[in-house]
Amino acid sequence: MQLTVTGHHVDVTPALRSYVEEKMGRIERHFDHVITTHVVLLVEKERHQAEANVNAKGVTLHAQAEAPDMYAAIDFLIAKLDSQVRKFKEKVTDHHRNGGALKQQALK
Repeated sequence: MQLTVTGHHVDVTPALRSYVEEKMGRIERHFDHVITTHVVLLVEKERHQAEANVNAKGVTLHAQAEAPDMYAAIDFLIAKLDSQVRKFKEKVTDHHRNGGALKQQALK
């Protein structure tokens, strides 16, 4: 997975970058097909925001979170992305039993 972390009105320190990389590992555990991820960290007065675009095989996910602390905003962002990934994975998972419909089963 290619991860890009940029900052808008904030310097992206190595600590912030490693924190984002560590938390994005949670997304990769649930969904193996992540191609690229772009995370933008914003600061406007007292508002700390984190946005992410995740491009994966068959889907593009977007999430945005806001908190009084940048680390909390990143945590909220990852929680939102994680729920989106689980929801998408649930949609694409085949829930049919192995036998399928009766008309597709071989007659004995």
